Amino acid sequence: MSGLNEEVTIRLINDKVRFTGVSEANPDHPLSIDYVPPLGDGMGFRGLELFLLSFGGCSATAVVALLRKMGKTISGFEVRAKGIRSEKPPIKFEKIFIEFILKSGDTKETDLQKAVQLAEQSVCPVWQMIKNNVEVIPEYKVID
Repeated sequence: MSGLNEEVTIRLINDKVRFTGVSEANPDHPLSIDYVPPLGDGMGFRGLELFLLSFGGCSATAVVALLRKMGKTISGFEVRAKGIRSEKPPIKFEKIFIEFILKSGDTKETDLQKAVQLAEQSVCPVWQMIKNNVEVIPEYKVID
């Protein structure tokens, strides 16, 4: 049953709001979490940046796995995510623009769109968590 759990530890490391975070699966690969001055020192990722990285990474993993399952050649892949925050509290993302950029000689944009749609519908758990809460606007680009 432990294979169904994800666990992280976040520790305060200074007299402001700088933390290090590690996962149980990767304890030797910490990442730094902080906030902008004066509350923090700006020496790490902010929470919403980490969320965009999580969403982009989860989506990228799902899309690449799906394209490979479709027998497509991938010579490069990049995801760019941009979140638009609300102006008033509670501060949250109202929209996320996510661009999928694929380098492939044998993949059409429709193939990429299909893989992204499958990632959204059932493969990417982070996408499932934000579905119906944040407007996600995907964009696609295939480069030969």
